[in-house]
Amino acid sequence: MDLDIQDIIIAIDGYSSTGKSSFAKLIAKELGFLYLDSGALYRGVTLLVLENGWYNGDRIDTDKLVPALNALDLHFEDHGKGVRTYMGARCIERQIRSMKVSALVSPVAAIPEVRRYVDRRLHELARNRRVVMDGRDIGTTVFPDAELKIFMTADKKVRAQRRMDELIAKGEPVEFQEILDNLEQRDYIDSHRVASPLRQAPDALVLDNTNMTFEQQMDWLEGILKARFAR
Repeated sequence: MDLDIQDIIIAIDGYSSTGKSSFAKLIAKELGFLYLDSGALYRGVTLLVLENGWYNGDRIDTDKLVPALNALDLHFEDHGKGVRTYMGARCIERQIRSMKVSALVSPVAAIPEVRRYVDRRLHELARNRRVVMDGRDIGTTVFPDAELKIFMTADKKVRAQRRMDELIAKGEPVEFQEILDNLEQRDYIDSHRVASPLRQAPDALVLDNTNMTFEQQMDWLEGILKARFAR
């Protein structure tokens, strides 16, 4: 994409497994923007909960989790193999993409203190703009003044199949119905939580990629960038 783009923030929100992260990473690569994955930060906090035994199958121990956030160092590094999520010096990219983390991430992300922690980290990492980031509330809560907001959606069964293919490629055996049930549960929790629920910002552009390739999505984006932000 040969474009000279203004210094802007691109906020991508939408349902899980719509390809938000892959789309955002490709945009960052094409435009030379910094990519930030808010979902990875929520998954990192979820991994912290699981590794410390702060979830008993019924409730999350916020009395232990909330104070631990003060010392939690979640960040991104790129050592030539793409952006990876780190907890301190440890790369946790593989661990945070597991079904075990996926099953708990929405309840963890609904905790107000966790959302404030992630919002603070995102603002610290995006000081100089020229940033693209994806999540559930980037355009509505984290960066409501983002110059370009995109809301991604796709058919639920298509999303479930994409997620299943991704996990199988990583060697994690899963059942389609398990994936579909998890997506439906996450959609409900994300859309009904009290703190920053998933919703489309009034000025967001909707991208339904049910039947679109990445190339078609990038063509769609290029048209928008040329019309609104090219210098």
